Parts: sequence; structure tokens; C-alpha cells
Amino acid sequence: MTRGTTTAPGLPRPAGPYSHVAGVAGVHFASGQAGAGPDGRLADGIAAQARQCFQNLVTAVQAAGAVETDIVKVNVYLTDVDDFAAMNEEYAAVFSAPYPARTTVYVTLPPGMLIEADVVAVTAA
Repeated sequence: MTRGTTTAPGLPRPAGPYSHVAGVAGVHFASGQAGAGPDGRLADGIAAQARQCFQNLVTAVQAAGAVETDIVKVNVYLTDVDDFAAMNEEYAAVFSAPYPARTTVYVTLPPGMLIEADVVAVTAA
């Protein structure tokens, strides 16, 4: 099997040597996305960054041929434990039941970046 990669239109350009999505055999791994729009500028505040981050991930997997309901795993990285409730509210607005599996951890991210997340989507049976 050969690994395929996708660069999603409408997302900020990757900041390093990686693809927006890499996949093989119907399993799509979306690289971490921040709460930045296509121009690379971060949204203001945790709710706006979380909303943009999750929208970016859906856009990435759609470019690879998957849809939001194909997402089976989400990893969320927050800089502040106090942002959990706001992130969770935005998460519930993007992902629907039955929800993907999820891990949320608290980390240090680049200045101004309050959230990063990545996903795995599966389109093969």
C-alpha cells in the first residue's frame, strides 16, 4: 500500500515539512491544526480558536475524501485547563453523537496559540 497525502485548500500552509493529511487504505491522519484562518492569523480567544481549529480539521479530512462522521479519534491540546469548558462547547457544535474517541491534554504551544488538535478518520470498511 502506498501512502497518499493531501494539501487542503482553504487551510493555512503547513508550517514545516508535513502534509495536512496522510493516509493509506482509507485511514486518514490529519496533522495538528490551530485556530488560524487561511491567512495564518489566529482567531481571538479560546472559543473562536477552538471553532476554527475544529473547522480546519473537518476541512482537511474532506479534502482527503472523508467527512466529519468518518472521524473516529480526536486529540486536543490546550494551553490552559480553564479553557476546557469553552473548547468542549465548540467541540459539541462540530462533532455529533455518536462522538469520536477523544483525548485532551494540557501543553505549551507557540505564543498566542490556545489550542491544537488532530484527528484520525476512516473511510474503509
